[in-house]
Amino acid sequence: MKKIFLLIAFHFSLFTGVAMAQTQFNELQYSQEKSVFTLNAPSKAKAVRVRVYDRADSQQPSQTLQLKRVGKDRWQGTVTGDLKGKFYTFDIGQGECPGTFAKAVGVNGKRAAVVNLSETDPEGWNQDVRPAIKTPSDLVVYEMHHRDFSIHPSSKSRYKGKFLALTEPHNLQYLKTLGINAVQILPSYDYATVDESKPELPQYNWGYDPLNYNVPEGSYSTDAATPEVRIREFKQMVQALHKAGIRVILDVVYNHTMNIANSNFQLTYPDYYYRRTPQPPIGGAKVRKSTDVNSNQSPLKGGRGSYSDASGCGNETASEKPLMRQFMLESVRYWVEEYHIDGFRFDLMGIHDQETMRLIRAEMDKIDPTITIYGEGWAAGAPAIPNEQCAMKAYTHQLPGIGAFADDMRDAIRGPFSDDHQPAFLNALKGNEESIKFGLVGGIAHPDVDMTKVNYSKEPWTAQPYQHVSYVSCHDDMSLVDRLRTSIPGIQDDELARLDMLAQTCVLTSQGVPFLWAGEEVMRDKKGVHNSYNSPDSINQINWSNLRKYPHVFSYYSGLIALRKAHPAFRMGDAEMVRHNLHFLPTEDCLIAYTLNGTAAGDSWKQIVVILNANRQAKQVVIPQGEWTAVVRDGVVNTQGLGIVSGGKALVAPQSALILHK
Repeated sequence: MKKIFLLIAFHFSLFTGVAMAQTQFNELQYSQEKSVFTLNAPSKAKAVRVRVYDRADSQQPSQTLQLKRVGKDRWQGTVTGDLKGKFYTFDIGQGECPGTFAKAVGVNGKRAAVVNLSETDPEGWNQDVRPAIKTPSDLVVYEMHHRDFSIHPSSKSRYKGKFLALTEPHNLQYLKTLGINAVQILPSYDYATVDESKPELPQYNWGYDPLNYNVPEGSYSTDAATPEVRIREFKQMVQALHKAGIRVILDVVYNHTMNIANSNFQLTYPDYYYRRTPQPPIGGAKVRKSTDVNSNQSPLKGGRGSYSDASGCGNETASEKPLMRQFMLESVRYWVEEYHIDGFRFDLMGIHDQETMRLIRAEMDKIDPTITIYGEGWAAGAPAIPNEQCAMKAYTHQLPGIGAFADDMRDAIRGPFSDDHQPAFLNALKGNEESIKFGLVGGIAHPDVDMTKVNYSKEPWTAQPYQHVSYVSCHDDMSLVDRLRTSIPGIQDDELARLDMLAQTCVLTSQGVPFLWAGEEVMRDKKGVHNSYNSPDSINQINWSNLRKYPHVFSYYSGLIALRKAHPAFRMGDAEMVRHNLHFLPTEDCLIAYTLNGTAAGDSWKQIVVILNANRQAKQVVIPQGEWTAVVRDGVVNTQGLGIVSGGKALVAPQSALILHK
């Protein structure tokens, strides 16, 4: 069956094997004989028009069609003839835009394009297979930005800063050697702040300024002006990663748009998709990611209050409203079915209402229950709906199959997000042990964890350990290297490497889902910049020359990942199993030790001991009697053995981890 740009409202996905449901946002139904345009817009609109252009930059439309109202807030019209290769816009009297759900656009996303999506499928696309996992606990996630990963002069990439860099064999082999099995790519939809018409200019943005949610970003393609190219190259990237055994998780930003006045939501249905406050807020919001944040802070007409700004970017969307909720459902489904995406990281997920997130999880379960969903369980301000309705971290236990980032563990390891200079466990500051233990069990209720001593959460917030995303740094933060340099003035390279490896041992032995920021395995830094959303390449790029300077750090990361993947005791994936088979040993300050019952987890190692020592002195820990084989010691991982420990005591070197097994 030939697939034509949603030729019919129901189609069969060869990738998922699931029939696509009737859509509310099927704005273009195309065939060679005719194109049917449909838009959700206010019934009271005086006129709703579609303008058809021969080219993306045509000054005048070749056709103008006035849509007719076909239901409440629903407008439709038909153009006869074959429009393939043409461009179009909608206009309800607020200004032209490509609609809310364009699937192809011209350069800079101002006009939607009519394309045959089946012609964008790379060879073998119908046979593309999602890499298998048994539970989310099997994932090791690697967060990356397309430009950061391949733009540095030391990169061997031919396609620097492009989707196609992740199709190149040497890059795929690097990721396979590291051992990760999922990449989380920063926003890859069409965003606003990079001028796609000037690819020769060095331009940078993380992409948290959405323009067209359902089209790949043109600046990451080799030809932004040809609508089919960005689509095909994105699919080629996904296909290549899948063949390498690596899943693709998309960073999605449904919580806000670049601004309000020029957003496709506002231009098609004014004031519907956004929340507002009862009265104008006091003071302005701090810029979080977007480059345009305060253009819409004035009160709405009629004194109804101002736009709410829990995103810190000038607006917040209203996921609880039927059309916005349906938009999110259809958007994630579209990325899964058309682009074979394997999961989603929700930016500021705490802004969205819980019911919408549960519906998204249910929708993904219909396609494939192993599709991953997690997000930031917080907001940059107070959302304009009750907090208990929001998908905040504290309510993760009420969101089955949805995870959240664990700032409890992150800040206990390296120090708080709010103060780059304040030390924590890595600095041998006592009092962080219980928070790290809480992270090691995956944020569940555990008899060995004293919640009164956990830094932020006084109650467990996950129902299952795989809902806990364990990490120490990510894109919108200081790198771990920069953080250590800031909190330990004068730190030398050898200590820097030891503490970096100790931090990631906490992450990679956690029962939660381990999350690594790309380049940390080669001691990446950002020259001390924290919020580098629009900093130049000189700040954000990964210097791959570091691999020659710190080969032992890369080997340690790779070795720990391999150890985790080979031994299910580190990823039990079930709260009851963790409670019964992970137990902490008595220790002193800045020292954490625990045992794992490998036999119960089906592990080839019957018993395992993990010891984490942040002290600047070697420490001795009392362990169960018997003969133990060391497999991690002094910054080295070797599953064949690094010596024998016996006598009921183990000596762990300063600022390092020791892992033993029977």
